[in-house]
Amino acid sequence: MRNCFAVLAAGLAFLSCGALLAGDWPQFRGPEGSGHSSEVGLPLTWSDTENIAWRVELPGSGWSSPVVVDGRVYLTTAVPVDPMAEKSDLSLRALCVDSKSGALLWNTEEFLEDAETAPGIHQKNSHASPTPIVEGNSLYVHFGHEGTACLDLEGNVLWRNTELRYPPVHGNGGSPTIWRELLIFSCDGGEAPFVAALNKQTGELVWRHERGVPAEKTFSFCTPQVIEVNGREQVVIPGSNVVSGLDPQTGAVIWFANYDGYSVIPRPVYAHGMIYISTGYNSPVVMAIRPDGAGDVTETHVAWKHDKAGPNTPSLLVVGDELYMVSDNGVASCLDAVTGTQHWQKRLGGNYSASPLFAEGRIYFQDEQGQTTVIAPGTSYQQLAKNSLTGRTLASYAVAEQAIFLRSDTALYRIEATNR
Repeated sequence: MRNCFAVLAAGLAFLSCGALLAGDWPQFRGPEGSGHSSEVGLPLTWSDTENIAWRVELPGSGWSSPVVVDGRVYLTTAVPVDPMAEKSDLSLRALCVDSKSGALLWNTEEFLEDAETAPGIHQKNSHASPTPIVEGNSLYVHFGHEGTACLDLEGNVLWRNTELRYPPVHGNGGSPTIWRELLIFSCDGGEAPFVAALNKQTGELVWRHERGVPAEKTFSFCTPQVIEVNGREQVVIPGSNVVSGLDPQTGAVIWFANYDGYSVIPRPVYAHGMIYISTGYNSPVVMAIRPDGAGDVTETHVAWKHDKAGPNTPSLLVVGDELYMVSDNGVASCLDAVTGTQHWQKRLGGNYSASPLFAEGRIYFQDEQGQTTVIAPGTSYQQLAKNSLTGRTLASYAVAEQAIFLRSDTALYRIEATNR
């Protein structure tokens, strides 16, 4: 009964925040970047032959997650210019797919990556990993060190920015976020890591925040999260050895907390007056930090830490009073979000990169081998279903139109209850 009330309370709290009405999924992890959806009628089970409305092959390769706005799905991809060459130049492209039919509506190039100068990437990464973001009539696509572009929703390029060069390690990864007139993203490469804000109308650099924190390995791949604390907005962005709350208008530091970690990937989550992060490699520590301080808050505003089975790659998920996570090697955990006390831990099996989803009163964990484990939220583990698709699945979910959109290494799926 307590679990039922917790889920109900989470849903009511979510609606009271004013954002999550059923509709679009415009950015990485949904409308508020938290992995929540208020869509109803989603399927509990599926397979290659069950509850698949359509499956469409995608050109090239990429691990950017799909976003869905007004009946269209947007993704990015990297297509070899010469598929027969051992090492080809890559056409970095944006794709638009009709969400109802799966038809490819347009496919346009934004950048060309030179094979001779292209750096190597991690075996789990791609040359098109950051997730696009849609606002109004604009689509923003980001390819890390290769550049950032704005398109209209018919695929016409409005501006490009290729000025923010930096030496990447393992490729690109972090997705951008929007604050008012700014497009904000991390540029945490092999040296001199920084955070950048572009004018979203022109692509011009507005501010640049130099990390300036000593770290043996400076590269990270985190997506910023914009929050409001005591009436003041801030953009929270973890990197190697530090998480910072920045003034989104200027990039000035409001607060920061130090830790030991690099290659930080999980997007921060904000709930219960705390920001939740995972500190990356080599041994991730999940931290809850009160973001109402100033300056160095390492010793004063860290509410709790948890150092067992934390995620290197999947983001965290808060539902009601509980925090859920899955480690890269498939160990799921549920913690009390306020105190950090562990309620349960369960080995799901498989390896994980995609971030978990809360929708239809359920939690969905997608592994890298096409298998989704669905559980009920609560302080005891209750599995509801296990679903399998063919292919590798490292991208995170998008949810819209009573359907789940899932990208594999070769295809895009629309998963819905087809017997309605």
